[in-house]
Amino acid sequence: MADIIKKNGNAPVEWDPFRAMREMLRWDPFREMAPISAYSPSVDVTETKDAYVFKADVPGVKQEDLEITLTGNRLQITGKRDVETEEKKETYYTYERQFGTFTRMFTLPEGIDTTHAKSELKDGVLTLVIPKIAEAQAKKIPIATAASKS
Repeated sequence: MADIIKKNGNAPVEWDPFRAMREMLRWDPFREMAPISAYSPSVDVTETKDAYVFKADVPGVKQEDLEITLTGNRLQITGKRDVETEEKKETYYTYERQFGTFTRMFTLPEGIDTTHAKSELKDGVLTLVIPKIAEAQAKKIPIATAASKS
């Protein structure tokens, strides 16, 4: 099998197919189409025996800039994180923090108790607990055997 060699100036460099594959997998064509200031917080959704729990990372978002609405079984979390503006003549080497408005929407299953939903914003994490209706929770039915009937 022949060696594949790529020239780098005058020095030959051996072609590494694994490096080429890593570079191709790192490319995201949709990132180039997205607006630069798009901000969307990460949200963990878990289900417990009694409720659905949402935890959203919203560091730097003030409580008055958050809005949670629940219409039927549609949950919507909307908010904004403003750009910090300081008029110092600073040199930025990288600017990776994202700012702007965001909306996250979730469709909940039937059997939720919207009247007892509660939320808390603490240490940059928004926690939202939506309880299940007691009648809608699964109930185990014991299976009777022939010996237990007599």
